[in-house]
Amino acid sequence: MPQVFNSFFNSVEGNEGDLCKYPVRLDTYGCGCQHNCGYCYARSLLAFRGMWNPQSPAKAPVSEIRKVVARKLRPGQVVRLGGMTDCFQPMERSAKVTYRTIQMLNARRVHYLVVTKNDLVATDPYLEVMDRDLAHVQVSVTTTDPDLSLRVEPGAPVPERRIAAAERLQAEGFDVSIRLSPFIPEFVGMGALDTVALNAVKCDKMLIEFLRVSSWIEKWLAPVVDLSAYSLSFHGYKHLPFKKKREAVKAFEGYHEVTVCDWEEKYLDYWKKEYNPNPDDCCNLRLKR
Repeated sequence: MPQVFNSFFNSVEGNEGDLCKYPVRLDTYGCGCQHNCGYCYARSLLAFRGMWNPQSPAKAPVSEIRKVVARKLRPGQVVRLGGMTDCFQPMERSAKVTYRTIQMLNARRVHYLVVTKNDLVATDPYLEVMDRDLAHVQVSVTTTDPDLSLRVEPGAPVPERRIAAAERLQAEGFDVSIRLSPFIPEFVGMGALDTVALNAVKCDKMLIEFLRVSSWIEKWLAPVVDLSAYSLSFHGYKHLPFKKKREAVKAFEGYHEVTVCDWEEKYLDYWKKEYNPNPDDCCNLRLKR
């Protein structure tokens, strides 16, 4: 009997919900993600409860997704596909829950925001099913070093494949961004994040979201990178001080638009004024109503 889960649809509340323009999320998979990244916030929230199974994540029931799309989503609305997992994790190749969900969203004329680190999103079947007026794809890159990627993102495709996926989506006319999520500036100093290579990517947009460090994330990443600079604590996480963030962002100049997603409320106005083309939308989606 395949494992399923029922809490696949929600609207994020609290601090994150207040700051995020697109709080409505639909997880096609849950209770684990095969990418099993060492910086994953969902993993840090679920692992200690015994609710994280990266070997065999649960699938959302397609029949229930159909009801949600019909009853709870309206045409023109934006829903994020995947809040607690990657909706294009490896099992999507066979399960195709995300593929079938996209078909439903297309029919309902609902926009879908995809954040993924899997190049599956840019393969022919998905290029054919995704509607260019409704699909918004952010391809996540954390490091350009394949060896480091294997250590911190053990189930994900190598960064080169992800970058190629973003470039193909751009060439095919999709609303696509390279997403540094999370952006770990220390990787630049280690030579594990090549800013020159990233600035040469053929993609118009970049979104930067800085690392937030919980006790679990610190335990998983401490063997890889020095996190002592994350000295600012709020909302249950340790953060990099604003001045260090401001300096780190200056490395990215090869994009027409760079936006910053940050959780420090007192600096939101700075990012809105200095970077974000759409001050009220750090995802910087190109929405066609």
